[in-house]
Amino acid sequence: MKATPLNQIHRQLGARMVDFGGWDMPVQYSGVIAEHLAVRSAAGLFDVSHMGEIEVSGPQALEFLQYAMTNDVSALVDGQIQYTAMCYETGGVVDDLTLYRFAADHYLLCVNASNSDKDFAWLQGLQKRANYHDLSLINRSDDYAQLALQGPVAADILSKLTTTNLAEIKFYHFVEGEVAGIETIISRTGYTGEDGFELYCPAQDGVKLWQQLMAAGQSFGLDPIGLGARDTLRLEKGYALYGHEITAEIMPLEARLAWITKLKKGDFVGRDAMLKAKEAGLPRKQIALALTASGVPREGYPIFCDDKEVGYVTSGTMSPSLKKGIALALVDIAAADSNQPLKIGIRKHQILAERTALPFVK
Repeated sequence: MKATPLNQIHRQLGARMVDFGGWDMPVQYSGVIAEHLAVRSAAGLFDVSHMGEIEVSGPQALEFLQYAMTNDVSALVDGQIQYTAMCYETGGVVDDLTLYRFAADHYLLCVNASNSDKDFAWLQGLQKRANYHDLSLINRSDDYAQLALQGPVAADILSKLTTTNLAEIKFYHFVEGEVAGIETIISRTGYTGEDGFELYCPAQDGVKLWQQLMAAGQSFGLDPIGLGARDTLRLEKGYALYGHEITAEIMPLEARLAWITKLKKGDFVGRDAMLKAKEAGLPRKQIALALTASGVPREGYPIFCDDKEVGYVTSGTMSPSLKKGIALALVDIAAADSNQPLKIGIRKHQILAERTALPFVK
């Protein structure tokens, strides 16, 4: 397995380590529920150095990214970030990612850890097939450590270590500055639904940055957070996870991601397939469900309407904040849009589930 620069830190803290997409990662320290609630009430620090970074630069960078991405990259200004996706010609998703614009000819993509090699190969192949010669693609994944500081007091903690005016960094914007004397990309983004920052620094400085943040956050109740709570936090917000809500077989339009799929911007990979599917009528869509009785919905559990199976859970958990089972599910369009009761099959029982608006937790 691969290891992040902070692997020994996690082991020293007694984290429970697991194989996550080929990475040796901490799934929890004190426990998923305690860590989840710490982020909601104060702050948590995540090691997300397993995420991949791909640099795209050159005179054709913008043109290439417009063709490769579903969102409108031309709408970005320097210092702005965009959530977007790359799709296959079939309309299925290669990966979802965040795109950082440093200049019109210089971008950084943050991609999912398990997909970083696949994504880089996909972009290289697309560059070759579409004849983008004046373009540089570099896999920078080994160059960065990435930490996520998330929670209501994240800015208070980070302000102790930087002279950067954090109040001037808007949501989904970034600056280059110093944190604890370390050159860092300070990004006002996250995957928890709370305010916070994702911090990119040289890989060799990852341990120092972690230690300095933990020391600065001690009086604020800062805790280290594992992948278990990262998943429950993002699910309460209703954020998509690659391999669950979006896959090579699931289009963004089916996964509540029409807002990052700009069909009117012009040609991009997967656009034709999505236009045809939209014109024909999408057969299914993603909805949010909350159980009305005890039970924990899990990935793959069936969804029933009038005892007929009409879909399945893409992600599910017991919400630590709401103390009830919640799920995202991909459901046949007729059942999703009807007023008929829906149930989730849990073991030998069918548990009534209410359609609900997202996010589950505001």
